[in-house]
Amino acid sequence: MSGRYIVTGTDTDIGKTVFAAALTGALGASYWKPVQAGLDGETDSQTVLRLSGVGPDKILSEYFRLRTPASPHFAAAKEGITITANDLAIPQVTGALVIEGAGGALVPVNDDLLFADLFALWKLPVIIAASTRLGTINHSLMTIEALRSRGVPVHGIAFIGDEIKDSQDTICRIGKVKQLGRLPIIADLSAQALSSAFQTHFNVSDFAL
Repeated sequence: MSGRYIVTGTDTDIGKTVFAAALTGALGASYWKPVQAGLDGETDSQTVLRLSGVGPDKILSEYFRLRTPASPHFAAAKEGITITANDLAIPQVTGALVIEGAGGALVPVNDDLLFADLFALWKLPVIIAASTRLGTINHSLMTIEALRSRGVPVHGIAFIGDEIKDSQDTICRIGKVKQLGRLPIIADLSAQALSSAFQTHFNVSDFAL
């Protein structure tokens, strides 16, 4: 597997990092979180290391580690930092790479640059992680439109949560996007449980480029 993917979300706190960990493990990929905003507790990179099953050599260092748990543009400004697209060149790795954005696609990197704009510059396929909770149709379709309006290739959508078939089917039909699978909520979350859930609910061949 040598695919390179960006994982973005339809909202914050929907399980995007857990999905990114599952995908990283399934592909034996390297993982990169370009900007980490909020350093208290476990960071996203640490979560992926704990849950993916890949070694620490596969977890690439963040380019920016910001203390405030907020939008990167705000967290960076509090520390007197301005992040530009030139500061976020994709690291060169051998094999697959999973890149995780911050929150949703329209989260600002700086006052003039959104993550969706950055994705357009990177020209990599994006996987949208979408919760199945109430509101997901609106959030998902807006995310799809925001990405496609910028020419960002949407590889597919991965749902997270309990199955809500009508919502899932509606998003994929109207958004004309492939449903890659659905990651259920895992009560006792571990690397083994996450790997098993991913293998059960996703087809790894959908992620080969």
